[in-house]
Amino acid sequence: MGLEATALLRNPVFRGHGIKDGAGQPVMLIPGFLAGDDSLAIMTRWLRRTGHHTRKAGIRSNVDCSAVAVKRLEERLEVMAESRAEKVAIVGQSRGGSFAKVLAVRRPDLVCGIVTLGSPQLDPLAVHPLVRAQVYAVGVIGTLHVRGFFKNSCRNGECCETFWEDLAKPVPTGVGYLSVYSKTDGIVDWRACLDDGAELLEVRSSHCGMGLNPDVYRATAGALRSFREPRSGRARDRQQQRPPLRRAA
Repeated sequence: MGLEATALLRNPVFRGHGIKDGAGQPVMLIPGFLAGDDSLAIMTRWLRRTGHHTRKAGIRSNVDCSAVAVKRLEERLEVMAESRAEKVAIVGQSRGGSFAKVLAVRRPDLVCGIVTLGSPQLDPLAVHPLVRAQVYAVGVIGTLHVRGFFKNSCRNGECCETFWEDLAKPVPTGVGYLSVYSKTDGIVDWRACLDDGAELLEVRSSHCGMGLNPDVYRATAGALRSFREPRSGRARDRQQQRPPLRRAA
């Protein structure tokens, strides 16, 4: 990831070149399995510099029960949409992308579009054996009733039954959906990211490096721009009042 971060810092896209001002568009970012909000900190700051209004998921480590986690995220989504008076775009990495899709399926009234980075929507366990072992280990911890960890029963039990059903559904018409995948991912089987109904984009990146990849940044900015095209008149008025795009030094 060090080389990927260096490449990003040297790339003009990181300084905002060629990126349209976000006009205050609200964007929520959701980290991947085992990761927290800080894992997307660089992308979050970049989105802010390019004129977007961001909000973190409030996750320290993404290991909670899917049903519980998505319920909390939905509450944050409602607050953000209400405070900004417009629909919210969601960027989710890996497991965070699965959460983003379920939120889009459940609340198309609040979500204008989602960008998923290396998210195995078709098979969440289509991952490297070492990562799958970590999934099982977390499940054991949760099964021992340690708070904040999903249980083994979350995969097949009643608690997450609705979550898995919604994850298998198509994203509603009118909600944008970009799925970014990499054949050099190294963690996720890229074929599990080829979700029907999504616009698919292949990049050359490691799994964790997607949050630092210049091509991902360009694609994310383009997707967010397409999501905000049908915004309300009130949002367009706010866009006209925005100051010029701020660039990083």
